[in-house]
Amino acid sequence: RSRPSAVSSVADLPGGGPTRSARPGPLSSARRRLLADRVASRFVTLSGVLIIAAILAILFVIAAVVYPLLLPPSSAEAPGAKLPPGVAPLAVAVDEYREDAFVATAGGILMVHLGGEEARPAELPALGEAKVVRAVVQADGLMALGLSDGRIYPVRTGAEVTYPDGKRKVEPGVTPGEPLLADESGRAIAVFKYVAGPDGPIAVYAVERDLTLLAVTEKTSLMGESTRETTRERPPFEADADVTALALDTRGQDVFAGLADGRIVRIDRMDPSAPRQAETVEAAPNGTAITELTYLNGDRTLVVGDALGGVSTWQVVVRNEARSVARVNVFEAHPAAVTSISPSRRDKGFVTADAKGGLKIHYGTTGKTLLRMQAGTAPVAGVAFAPKADGIVAVAADGAVKHFSVKNPHPEVTWRSLFGKVWYEGYPEPEYVWQSTGGTDDFEAKFSLTPLIYGTLKGTFFALLVAIPLALLAALYTSQFMHPSLRSVVKPAVEIMAALPSVVLGFIAGLWLAPMLERIVPGLVLAPFVVTALSVLASWAWGRIPSGIRGRVPHGWEVALLVPLVVGGIALAIWLGGLAEASFLQGDYRQYLLKVLGVTYDQRNSLVVGIAMGFAVIPIIFTVAEDSLSSVPPGLAAGSLALGATRWQTALRTVLPTASPGIFSAIMIGFGRAVGETMIVLMATGNTPVMNMSVFSGFRALSANIAVELPEAPVGGTLFRVLFLAALLLFVMTFLVNTAAELVRLRLRRKYRTFE
Repeated sequence: RSRPSAVSSVADLPGGGPTRSARPGPLSSARRRLLADRVASRFVTLSGVLIIAAILAILFVIAAVVYPLLLPPSSAEAPGAKLPPGVAPLAVAVDEYREDAFVATAGGILMVHLGGEEARPAELPALGEAKVVRAVVQADGLMALGLSDGRIYPVRTGAEVTYPDGKRKVEPGVTPGEPLLADESGRAIAVFKYVAGPDGPIAVYAVERDLTLLAVTEKTSLMGESTRETTRERPPFEADADVTALALDTRGQDVFAGLADGRIVRIDRMDPSAPRQAETVEAAPNGTAITELTYLNGDRTLVVGDALGGVSTWQVVVRNEARSVARVNVFEAHPAAVTSISPSRRDKGFVTADAKGGLKIHYGTTGKTLLRMQAGTAPVAGVAFAPKADGIVAVAADGAVKHFSVKNPHPEVTWRSLFGKVWYEGYPEPEYVWQSTGGTDDFEAKFSLTPLIYGTLKGTFFALLVAIPLALLAALYTSQFMHPSLRSVVKPAVEIMAALPSVVLGFIAGLWLAPMLERIVPGLVLAPFVVTALSVLASWAWGRIPSGIRGRVPHGWEVALLVPLVVGGIALAIWLGGLAEASFLQGDYRQYLLKVLGVTYDQRNSLVVGIAMGFAVIPIIFTVAEDSLSSVPPGLAAGSLALGATRWQTALRTVLPTASPGIFSAIMIGFGRAVGETMIVLMATGNTPVMNMSVFSGFRALSANIAVELPEAPVGGTLFRVLFLAALLLFVMTFLVNTAAELVRLRLRRKYRTFE
């Protein structure tokens, strides 16, 4: 029986014409798949390009922050002034705004506006009829005048800032202090030093070959009354030449005398009740006179200038519990005698001037001469480093006051200070040191990246030393010997380990693992030997068991029998370690290490980091290596077994070489993970930038150092940019290692391509 058709003819169709199938044909489906493939391909390509662009953008930002460290310092001449005719300058100081200079002359102090205005004399009531013979300027703006009547007249220079009508107005001024009678016989004070000590002023002066030291103690009673007590002493001093320059630190511990024959003599006053002449050293060649002695900021480093233009720095170092003077750096020499030295108030920089009008800026820590300027052809009578280290004012013998603006934001940074050994203040010899901040304003910044690079490689080495053997052997056993049902449980469990946050691992390592390991270190050292011996013994015993009994254990489940053995072996090793410590290590292995080997045990050390970071790296290496081993064509293993090789021989000589490119990639990925690790290193080690390979000491890695110090680094400062340089080094290090790894992987792949 036929059914009536819903559409009996073409004419019955709306609009007429033939009908179309409701399902798409093969051509339409292929076009849609092709379109989807193209969209997916474009999306993947775009994603890859965006990732590369993001990496390059990060690299560009880091490089842009680091780039100013490479820029050389610069200077430019600014408006100066001219002293009245016939005025002979002796020294100069400048206010922090670099608007006014204070020039010491024979008649007193002239306040000179750096713009051309007429100089104004400062009121010095106690000067009287005396003339100024010599002027000494301290880094804090204190100017001491040596007078012709035997007195030392301290004067504080400075400026008062007001804001009338919203505009800044700087008014220079001087504050005279109380004169100090130095020479009771009234001889002129031509060679002297005057400092403001913590308990009162301290001064030392010399007349020919006689040396005298004065210390003023100022006391204030509860009623507000002030008393001054002056102590005069003649320290033991013998010299074969006249004293031409003096230096005195604010603590009054050391007095240096520069002689006309090129030597400097140190008088040790560590015990003020028993001063002694400590040593005499040659500071200038061929008997050249010492012309200037000045301490840098902090009174630790002494700058010596001589009549031939030589400039050098010296320090009192402690070696074998004895203090001695040592030459630290020799700087670029002047073409003429050094006439003036002015230290910076902010860092270890200083400026020197010579008798031919030359000026040079040096940095005491790095031993490098940074800038060279010319203040004319006349001898420079005095030079002053601006309080903000952004300018220099020099006064020449012809009365010209020269003013230079200086742009030198990062004087501490040189290739030597970043990667070489530097002789820092308080150290007996040059060392690699990272110490970016200190507790005092005169702290000497230490920016050596070498301990951080060393610490990064050290932590990575110990982490891979733990991770590589365990991960690779586990991957080899899992892929080639383990039962598939057990493998389906073990591999996902190990991969889940990679999801553990590193901050959690670091927390556990720092608060639980480190104290626990401290108690069982001898047992931990014995554990590999004990567990290996028990495993070999168990393997021998397993071979002696009747095959009928062994056959009941499914192939690939033997590892389940070894787990209790390993746990028991570790427990046995810990027990044996306790016995060994009590019997052979004097009951305390830490004291034994310190007394016998000179090794200090730090609770948070490289051993803790190696275990904790190795635990974090194992899942990555295991997963990639296991996938590579499992991807080896089964026919290769089957052919090896068919030719008579054992399963172990097949795994080592056939499967392992074929999978070596992937295994090498796994190791390099683990290396990159260990190099960039931050939280585990930060929390599980002492975070101390020391350089030794002891497994019982800590270290500081580049990544951990950035995490610790970047939040508190002033934006745009030297520390801020050096930390970005450390990030750039980390980036470059990882890039180079990954590039080398890829080249090696491709070479291995070509070598074993016949097996693919």
